[in-house]
Amino acid sequence: MRVLLDENLPHDLIAALVAHSISTVQGLGWAGAKNGDLLKRASGVTEAFVTMDGKLEYQHDISVLPFGVVVVDAPSNRMPDLRPLVPEILAALERVRRGKVEHVGRSGKRRNHIEKNVKLCARKGPSPAETAHRSERIS
Repeated sequence: MRVLLDENLPHDLIAALVAHSISTVQGLGWAGAKNGDLLKRASGVTEAFVTMDGKLEYQHDISVLPFGVVVVDAPSNRMPDLRPLVPEILAALERVRRGKVEHVGRSGKRRNHIEKNVKLCARKGPSPAETAHRSERIS
């Protein structure tokens, strides 16, 4: 898979992402490019974009991109913090599809926990207290 690493990730990560063809924003001469411009440029170059920019998916419409995005949430962008996440990053690269976002690290665990709780709540229905509160508001 052709993978583009954002400039907020260290070059040392390249060696850890085996079995993928890795390019970097800096290596392509795009350092300092704004996200919108960067995403346009990446369209013909990559199948997956790996970044630590957690706001990217809220600032841009990822669904229209011809590649997937992997957002890494780690305490820092240093290899001691990223190395434990390499298996998750590799797995996310296998899962990610064009126009979709995969989360790795702390946000991924939080997101999975939240989605699991939402599904549980949907199955259980409202609690008796919520039902009573709703009927009070209707009356």
